[in-house]
Amino acid sequence: MNRKITYTTTLILFAVAVFFIFWKYKSNDKPKTAIEYKLLPRPGSSALTAEWAKTEKNAADLHNVLKKNPDDLKSKLAMASLFIQEARITGNHGYYDMAAMKYVDEVLAKEPSNFLGLIFKSIVSLSQHHFAEGIMFANQAQRVNPNNAYVYGLLVDGNVEMGDYAMAVANSDKMVGIRPDTKSYSRISYLREIHGDYPGAIEAMKMAIDAGPPGEEATEWCRVQLGGLFENTGQLKEAEMQYAIALERRPGYGHALAGLGHIAMGNKQYEQAITYYKQADVAMDDYAWKEELARLYLLTGQKDKANDATDDIVDELTKAAEEGEESINHHGDKELAEVYLMKGDYSKALNHALAEHNRRPENIDVAGTTAWVYYLKNDQNNAIKFLETALRTGSKNPTLLCRAAHIYAKAGDKAKAKSLFTEALKNNPNIELKLKEESIKMAALL
Repeated sequence: MNRKITYTTTLILFAVAVFFIFWKYKSNDKPKTAIEYKLLPRPGSSALTAEWAKTEKNAADLHNVLKKNPDDLKSKLAMASLFIQEARITGNHGYYDMAAMKYVDEVLAKEPSNFLGLIFKSIVSLSQHHFAEGIMFANQAQRVNPNNAYVYGLLVDGNVEMGDYAMAVANSDKMVGIRPDTKSYSRISYLREIHGDYPGAIEAMKMAIDAGPPGEEATEWCRVQLGGLFENTGQLKEAEMQYAIALERRPGYGHALAGLGHIAMGNKQYEQAITYYKQADVAMDDYAWKEELARLYLLTGQKDKANDATDDIVDELTKAAEEGEESINHHGDKELAEVYLMKGDYSKALNHALAEHNRRPENIDVAGTTAWVYYLKNDQNNAIKFLETALRTGSKNPTLLCRAAHIYAKAGDKAKAKSLFTEALKNNPNIELKLKEESIKMAALL
């Protein structure tokens, strides 16, 4: 009797197990509901522009087309393009890059050699700091259409980030040879800046502005970059004028507001600077402005607010690194290294700096940050080693040169340190105040 009960119970348990396995398999086999990405409301005054009204209409029209015909590849590419542009305008790359990639991947699954699909895949990869992948997709696009100027711009961007500056220059020459416009002139400007030619960089950025329609995001972005060049060469009135013009041509423009905030900070008008950066933070999502706010809070004795701001940056960048698929999560280790430097946590700063270095060991900005971390950790041998990479293009970036001068001074090379301090400070550039003041003091002792 007991055996029969045991046998029956076993059969029942076996049947339940089989049913559970079958049910789980079938439930997993069901197609998952596709995520539908929609246009998000724009913040601030940018939501009141005619440009935004046109963008909303285009997005609605494209959604309607795709509902009727989900296989319309042309509309999917148009939607991806719209999302990529909206990411640039709002700074919400986490959402819009994912949205754009959804449509791009669907197009490339049907047409692996689709030129625009490969272009957009490269753009999103570069946006998420997957620079090697960005170059790979741009190269694939270039093979499909070698006469397109924009693809060479992507190769400029990717090779700059990977530290292959000779390749970046070669692609810049090809780009401007095919189409001399805002996009090509702005890249020429950046490459001249990297190689220490500030007058040439300013000239090329002015050409980029002149080639673009006033008020368009790309044009006013170039105007803000021109302001940054003026700041690095001590021409603060000219810089402030460029930011003011950009804000007039494009009301509520976050980059222009941040530029005015940086000018106010340099003039020690801290409350005004905080106001500008807060306005910029509302207009656009950019961790760099939170970083500047943290510096301002420290300058005004608001340590708790500074800690909250830096903690927010760490949380934001960490979340961006963990969210999404592996191919689209954001690599922000260089940025995290700089934030941890501000927090005084040099060990974490070094971990992130080296993680970024492992991805792109030839990039001068990454090398410069890593050298500075080692300097603050009193490791002069490694500081010098990374500094040699950081200085290899002849960059005259005043922040880099001030940091380099401190490193050489601590290593005992006073002549080199004095020369670097002289070059960095000769035009009274508008750089981070603490570094600038410490550099002036140190230069006077040499």
